[in-house]
Amino acid sequence: MRILSKLQAYMTGRKALLPGALVLSAISTLTGMLPFIFIWLIVRELFTIDTGYAQLRINTYAWWAMGTAIGGVALYFLALTLSHLAAFRVETNMRRQAMQKIVRMPLGFFDKNTSGRIRKIIDDNASITHMFLAHQLPDLAGTILMPLATLVLIFAFDWRLGLACLVPIIIAMILMSLMMGGTGQKFMKSYMNSLEEMNTEAVEYVRGIPVVKVFQQTVFSFKNFHNSIMKYRNMVIKYTRLWEKPMSTYTVVIHGFVFFLVPIAILLIGYSGNYANVLLNLFFYILITPVFGQSIMRSMYLNQALGQAKEAVNRMEELTDVEALPLAENPKNISRYDICFKEVSFSYPGSVQKAVDNLSFNIPAGKTVALVGASGSGKTTIARLVPRFWDAGNGQVCIGETDVKEIAPKELMQHVSFVFQNTKLFKTSLLENIRYGNPSATIEAIERVVDLAQCREIINKLPDGLNTKIGTEGTYLSGGEQQRIALARAILKDAPIVVLDEATAFTDPENEHLIQQALGKLTEGKTVLMIAHRLSSVQNVDSILVIDKGKITEQGTHKELLKKQGMYANMWNEYQKSVQWTIGKEAQYV
Repeated sequence: MRILSKLQAYMTGRKALLPGALVLSAISTLTGMLPFIFIWLIVRELFTIDTGYAQLRINTYAWWAMGTAIGGVALYFLALTLSHLAAFRVETNMRRQAMQKIVRMPLGFFDKNTSGRIRKIIDDNASITHMFLAHQLPDLAGTILMPLATLVLIFAFDWRLGLACLVPIIIAMILMSLMMGGTGQKFMKSYMNSLEEMNTEAVEYVRGIPVVKVFQQTVFSFKNFHNSIMKYRNMVIKYTRLWEKPMSTYTVVIHGFVFFLVPIAILLIGYSGNYANVLLNLFFYILITPVFGQSIMRSMYLNQALGQAKEAVNRMEELTDVEALPLAENPKNISRYDICFKEVSFSYPGSVQKAVDNLSFNIPAGKTVALVGASGSGKTTIARLVPRFWDAGNGQVCIGETDVKEIAPKELMQHVSFVFQNTKLFKTSLLENIRYGNPSATIEAIERVVDLAQCREIINKLPDGLNTKIGTEGTYLSGGEQQRIALARAILKDAPIVVLDEATAFTDPENEHLIQQALGKLTEGKTVLMIAHRLSSVQNVDSILVIDKGKITEQGTHKELLKKQGMYANMWNEYQKSVQWTIGKEAQYV
C-alpha cells in the first residue's frame, strides 16, 4: 500500500519494527485459534468410551489450551510494543519535518493559514497516523491470515457444515464492502474538513472573547462556531443513517450463523444416524465461526483507520507542499542599504488581480519613505516584498544592487527589522521577549533599549521587572505597551533597514506620543519604508508615495504634495477634519 511506503519514510532507524510487529501479530492469530481446537478435542474425549486415558488426554488438552491462549496474548503484546515504537517515531518525525518545512515557508504563508488550522493539521493528523500504526496495522496480518486459516479448519471437519457457516459470512462480507465503499471515503474527507473548520472557528472565537464581551455580541460572534458544529453534526447524522439498515442487517446475519448450522446438522443426523460425530462437528463450528466474524469486523476498522491515515497524510502534505522561497546557489552579501523597486508586479497565489502593478521607486540609504493610500491599495504588500514575505512575480526588489532573491534568508533577516500593527509577544518573560531581537545581547544593552523604547515606566510598575512573564502566569499588557516592548526588541536588533507598518494606528494619544519617540530612536540613521495610517506621522519624512491599486499616483514631500492639490491633499484635508471631531450633545467641529 502506498500509504505504508509514505509512513515508512518517517521510520528512521525503526523500519524493521513494523514487519516484526506484523509477523508476531500473524503468529499470535494462529496461536489464538489453537485453544478452540483443544477445547474441541476435550469435548471429543468426553464422547469417547475409553475413559481410562480420556482424563489424561483431557488434562493435557486443557493445559495446551491455556498455554496457547496465554502465548497468543503475549505475542500480540510484543507485536503492539514493536508497532508502538514505530508509531512514536513516525509521529515525532512527522511533526518535526512538518515544522521544519513550516519555518521555511514564505512569511506570507502565515497570513493565509490560521494558527488553529496549522495546529490541527500537524498535531491531530500526526496522532491519527500513530493510532493507525500502533493499533490497527498490527491487526492487518491477523485480518488476512485468520480467514485463510479458518477456511482450512472449516473444510477439515465437515465440508457440509463448513458451507453452511460460510453463507452468513459471505453475506456479511458483501454488506461490509458496500458500507466501506466510495461513500465512506467521501465521508472521511468531509469529516476531516469539518474538524479543521470547527478547530479554526473555536480558536478564533476564544481569541476574540475580549472584543466580543466589550461589544456585547456574544450570540452573534458565536454564530460561525455554532454553524461549524451544526454542519458537522448534520453531516455525521446523515452518514450514520445511511449505515443504519446495512449495519443492522450485518449484525443479525453475522450473529445468526446458528440458524444456518442447526438445520443442516439435523439433516445430517437424520441422513447418517451418527449424531455424536455431527454434534461434535457442530460444536466446533459454533466455536470457530464467531472468530471469522470477528476478523471481518477488524477488517472494517482497519479499512476505516486506513482511510483516516491516508487523509491525514494527504492533508499534511497539502499544507507543507507550498514551495519554500528559492535559495540562491551563490548568495550575495548586503553591502549597501538603499532599497530599489524596479518595475515590480505581484499577484497573490490564486488571484489574477495585481496587488502591485509595475511599481518603481528608490529609497536612498538612511532616508525614510512613507506609503499612504486607501485600505487595500497595496501598501502592506509592497512593504512585505522587501523582507520576502512573498517574491515579486515580475521585476526586482533590490537592497543596494542585489536582488533580495539572491540574498541568503539569514543575511536578509539580519539586516531588516519589521514592526507591524499586530504585535506578537511570547508567553515568557519581558526580558526574553526583548532578547529575541538579539539573543547574545547583554543585560546592559537590554536596559538601554528599554529606555530608548520608552518602556521604563512599564518595567518599573511590575513586581518582577524584566523577569515578569506575559500571560496567565504573569501580567497582561495594553496594546500600546505591547507595541513599545516590540519596538524595544526591534531597536535591540539594530538592523540598518526598517520596514514599519504604522505602529501608532490603534493606540491612545499618550501611547502614541511615547511610541513616536521610540520610533525616532529605532529609525535614526536607518533606511525606512513606512506604511502610514495617520498622516500626522509622515509630515517630516523624506518622501511620500501615494499608492492606489498597486501603483504610485503621486510622489513628493508633505509640502510638495499639498501644493499639487491631488489625492494626497484630499486625504490630508479629510484627516484634518477627522481629528477635529468631538463628542457632545451634538457631534460638531471644534
